[in-house]
Amino acid sequence: MSLVPKASMGMVKAGAAAAIVMLVLIIHLVNPAFFPHLCGLLARGDITETAEYIQSFGGWAVVFSFLLTLFVNALGFPPAIIFSTANTLIFGIFWGIFLSVVAETVGVALSFVLLRFFFRDAAERVIAKHKTLANIDKYSGKRGFVVMLIARMVPYFPSILLNALGALSAMSMRDYVIASFVGKFPSTGIEAIIGHDTITRQEDPTRLIVVVVLAVLLIVGAWWYEKKAAKKMAAQENRTV
Repeated sequence: MSLVPKASMGMVKAGAAAAIVMLVLIIHLVNPAFFPHLCGLLARGDITETAEYIQSFGGWAVVFSFLLTLFVNALGFPPAIIFSTANTLIFGIFWGIFLSVVAETVGVALSFVLLRFFFRDAAERVIAKHKTLANIDKYSGKRGFVVMLIARMVPYFPSILLNALGALSAMSMRDYVIASFVGKFPSTGIEAIIGHDTITRQEDPTRLIVVVVLAVLLIVGAWWYEKKAAKKMAAQENRTV
């Protein structure tokens, strides 16, 4: 039960929303061309153009790329592959993927905080009225880490769905962040390498094959572990009934 009165919490949420709007307004006043140019860039989805735009910030390219990747993953769209691939073109395969994974993790963590802050109360009211949803919510709290880990490992899976699933479930933020960070390495790696090698016309597929095989092994291993753990939990629950 929340210790903060509903009226006060409503004011806090309104203040948080106003702060976000104010931040956007300040950025627009400082650089009116920023958002129109960025929106056009995102709409076109041109990875090479995106990489050139990031590089235009010179010494600040790393910081700008980090913030841009963070922002896009907090929203859940457009596809993160645009930025992870652009990062590999600018900073190289290893550092490009590492930068992308860290920025994406911070972005989905921010999305988790905002979605849970604004919508978890409403979700709890709906869940309380439906036994099936309550059971799923309970399960997400117990087994949410592995489920999120497996889902994050799958390349091209819509991030916005996983952001909402994690925030509106009973999963802890700690489990969500760790599962997202670890799970994003194989998925982001595959997406970025495919994009990088396609643009640079890399003819040797060895690197991509190795990454795909490792990712498949990780996904299958995590799925097998989850299936085995779920059966064990079900058996324990049946013995206690």
